[in-house]
Amino acid sequence: MVWFFEYYDGCGLAIKVKKKLYEAEGVQKVEIYETESMGKMLVIDGKIQLTELDEPFYHEMLVHVPMLSHENPRKVAVIGGGDGGALREVLKHNVERAVLVDIDRNVIDLSRKFLKIDHGAFEDERVEIAIMDGKEFLRDCEIFDVIIVDSTDPVGVSDTLFDREFFELARQKCDVISLQSQSPLIQKEYFRTLLVNSAPFERRDVYLSCVPTYPLALWSFIIGGEYDFSNLEERFERIKGTTVHYNPDVHRAAFALPEWLKKEVEACI
Repeated sequence: MVWFFEYYDGCGLAIKVKKKLYEAEGVQKVEIYETESMGKMLVIDGKIQLTELDEPFYHEMLVHVPMLSHENPRKVAVIGGGDGGALREVLKHNVERAVLVDIDRNVIDLSRKFLKIDHGAFEDERVEIAIMDGKEFLRDCEIFDVIIVDSTDPVGVSDTLFDREFFELARQKCDVISLQSQSPLIQKEYFRTLLVNSAPFERRDVYLSCVPTYPLALWSFIIGGEYDFSNLEERFERIKGTTVHYNPDVHRAAFALPEWLKKEVEACI
């Protein structure tokens, strides 16, 4: 019996593994496993990035909440997200151009070969791939309708995607931004840092999803910019029937924060 363990701040998660499919060392250590009950699993620098079982709970909330807040998103940038899950969800909308920006080509190449959760998104003619740091991309890129930040934890190569300068650049380059903002339960410092550093987006809100293979399952996101959910039901018709997790009821419920989290947010915004 082989188990994969991920530890965080005095607790952790154990997942039974059938076999390791591949491992590569480069910009990051990238591992892909076949698990006993959760399908294939992507691990970067020892941290679980996704399993096939619950990745829609994450990717659909990261993508459809901002995409359906915009009247007509045509140009979208995904920063990070080399596994292709966020890109897959973006392409369910009537976009004209989608740019995937990831610093680590290994993540893209191995995900295309072994994970295949992109469902062909990497081959879509609307997609461009840029292998570079996300902040550097923002310095010279054009204006996007929506920017989606699908990053790893804010350490190592992802660190530049969490500082104030990143959000200052992003504010100049999009109408709406969404990003994953870690566990507000057990990664409070990361969560607070993102709330504070995203201040260039004066209007921003926190919303939640349950992702069982992420630290303590309760996962947070931030949306910022000129978002508007007044036509949510009508806009949902664009993607109705294509989602596993997301629907308008889940969308609205995601913004209902418990009292302890409201206090955390109010202290930082």
